[in-house]
Amino acid sequence: MLKTFLNGIIKENPVFILALGLCPTLAVTSNATNALGMGLAVIFVLVCSNIIISLIRNFVPDEVRIPIFIVVIATFVTIVKLVMQAYFPRLYESLGLFVSLIVVNCIILGRAEGFAKKNTVVNSFFDGLGMGVGFTLALLIIGSIREILGSNKLFGLLVIPGFKPMNFFILAPGAFLVMGILMALIKYYMNKESK
Repeated sequence: MLKTFLNGIIKENPVFILALGLCPTLAVTSNATNALGMGLAVIFVLVCSNIIISLIRNFVPDEVRIPIFIVVIATFVTIVKLVMQAYFPRLYESLGLFVSLIVVNCIILGRAEGFAKKNTVVNSFFDGLGMGVGFTLALLIIGSIREILGSNKLFGLLVIPGFKPMNFFILAPGAFLVMGILMALIKYYMNKESK
């Protein structure tokens, strides 16, 4: 169980290792608050959909499994969307369309198809939690770096008095640059560790 959980954070990190879910990663990480909000939403959807799919896996015919998986995922995305609209309207407005697009996020569908469909409820829970936490950490790291370099703030608070922010990092090219450098560093470290 612990190994399954840690796989999603380290060895199979959805963003840095598997390079999945890059569209929302690049789009919502202009600041740490958005990154954390999207990450928590994905954790909820991943864990809940993995549990349900693992529970119904023996009753779902192969011919209709993908549509059924999407309906299960969409149900939890709708719950997240409604809760966000009701209790966190500023975050919901900031994340915009990307909350609804969690339904087709390849991390969630990939884990449903590749893991929850073949494993027990407990293992599926830990897989969803690990993948969700790994995704959230990746978003938070990228969002924090971009926010600090792009606006000299972290969660809206001033970080380094007198530092002149570089607006480039809040824009899309800054997202690509930060993510690319982080992926390269992680790949370098992992290659070094495997030798």
